[in-house]
Amino acid sequence: MSLAIPVDDLLRWNDLTAQRWRDHLHAHPALLAVPCDVRNSSNVAQVLQHIVAVELRYAQRLAAQPESSYDEVPFGSPDEIFATHQRAFDLIRPLLADDTYDWNDPLDFQTITLGRIRAARRDILLHMLFHGIRHYAQLATQARTAGFTPTWPMDFLMLNAQRI
Repeated sequence: MSLAIPVDDLLRWNDLTAQRWRDHLHAHPALLAVPCDVRNSSNVAQVLQHIVAVELRYAQRLAAQPESSYDEVPFGSPDEIFATHQRAFDLIRPLLADDTYDWNDPLDFQTITLGRIRAARRDILLHMLFHGIRHYAQLATQARTAGFTPTWPMDFLMLNAQRI
């Protein structure tokens, strides 16, 4: 038996998670300054910058566009942070709609921590989506500890499940 998870669901899960974090940060802007050591960051804003910078850089790679540097990714406000998320997803959606785009085709690129690597385009997309979700989960712990508890369901299960 073959089981495939529709990438549209993963994209929607990631995008919905980002929207909910944006809304949560609008309601609790002080959360951006909360100290946080996830990924060698000093605060929540820097972790969010990392999430959306990775999304943008991988989306740019997949779209054969020049990669933005981290310095080009603003993180001073929720709107700045999540505008970068939107830019990345705006690059990905047309690729997903293109029946001629070869998701198995390998792509060579330079990473910040691992050096030069080669990976299939589908693996790059999946990494981009799961990378953000993983860090959002870490931020949920930071937010709860700091008294800014997120109140929405974050699990993939709740994306399509119905309460009965």
